[in-house]
Amino acid sequence: MTRLKSMLMGAAVFAAMGLPMAQAEVTVLGWPGGPEEAGLRKVAEAYNAKAAEADKVKLIFFNRDGFFDKLAADLAAGSTDFDVNLLATYALGRYAPFMEPLTLPASAKDTFSDKVLATMQYDGKQYGIPTDLSLHFMYYRSDLMEKLLSDAEWKKAYGEISQKYLGKTMEPKDPDSWTWEDWMATALFFTKSINKESPTRYGAVLQMKNLLFNMMVWHSAAKAQGGDWMDASGTITVDSPAYRTALEIYKKLYDEGASPKDSTTYEFAEANAAFGAGQAATMLQWNAAFADLDNKEKTPAVAGKIGTVAPPTGPAGRFTHIHGLGLGLNKASTHKDEAKKFLDWLATPEAMTIYALGGGSPALTETVVAGVVKERPDLKKLGEFAGSYGFVMTGGTAAKALQVYELQAKEFTAYWSGEKSLDEALAATKAGMTELLKP
Repeated sequence: MTRLKSMLMGAAVFAAMGLPMAQAEVTVLGWPGGPEEAGLRKVAEAYNAKAAEADKVKLIFFNRDGFFDKLAADLAAGSTDFDVNLLATYALGRYAPFMEPLTLPASAKDTFSDKVLATMQYDGKQYGIPTDLSLHFMYYRSDLMEKLLSDAEWKKAYGEISQKYLGKTMEPKDPDSWTWEDWMATALFFTKSINKESPTRYGAVLQMKNLLFNMMVWHSAAKAQGGDWMDASGTITVDSPAYRTALEIYKKLYDEGASPKDSTTYEFAEANAAFGAGQAATMLQWNAAFADLDNKEKTPAVAGKIGTVAPPTGPAGRFTHIHGLGLGLNKASTHKDEAKKFLDWLATPEAMTIYALGGGSPALTETVVAGVVKERPDLKKLGEFAGSYGFVMTGGTAAKALQVYELQAKEFTAYWSGEKSLDEALAATKAGMTELLKP
């Protein structure tokens, strides 16, 4: 999309708010399409209704395709076409040299937890106000788990299957108490090729496509085993028992048929389709999937029968990858004072309540989320899980973090699909990350 088309799109959006462009001084570059845009429109509308003429904001949007590359190019060129722009946790290091660090207003601590604010921090500085948070839920069929926990015959079969495939006789547990091994046993039990009495074809649906976002999903398993990208000295630590165990968990379930054989081509949409059709009993998936999956019109097979908990516990604890989208201040902005007023207001409970009810997914403190939980029940767990279990890998906000995710996706998918051995995949990943993340 050309710069002119982007500006025209922004003008159309602003005009839809009933405000001429000439009235606004602060230009905000947002993430186009979906709930993020819907939420941003609502807060801009609310802000403009009470802001002084010189402080009003207008919205522009780039095309999603190539958005981050275009943003990086414009920031590096010192563009003044926008004052406030979208940020993402995994690209902070790339943009930080061209962004103005923020001093948070006191209201930010009332609105967000420290872990959520950290998704917009790089090198000890705050670069953005977090607007949307993404993390992972362990989705499961609540109706099937109720039966498993109460049916003597199912419990017996569960123990036999866990002994055969995992080498120990296990008992089913409530999903909120699962270890990763408990999840494996449950997934194996609900796989029809293993247990002919299973009401689902698969016990799990894994996202194993060579795609960077799939690595973010899998990282919750690696972190729970004690894994990280690097240690305090900067040494790459992926060739470790933690990474080996987490990779082998997926490999075991895939090889045993607990996830569809074409899972190596699956990402968000394909996994949702399989779970939503009632084909799988469990799924580790982004929180954003819940609304559609629990919609009786869209997914009648599972709506009303879905439970969600944080990912399972490992030897190092219980974790979920988190990353955020947010808005920060372009260093080249010619309206910094006015832009800061908007960003300060964006960090208030008032603004984030409007944003959430408008469709966005902010991770809010318990006090703030109480005001929206009736309309947005999913946000309660979002804030709780982020505050209790959220993590960002060491180096996860580096300038080349996206390339690291892409490297891992390439190598780990090759291992899961049998194209490479585990040793080969980890060696190549370590070598590549050492080059990408060198000081």
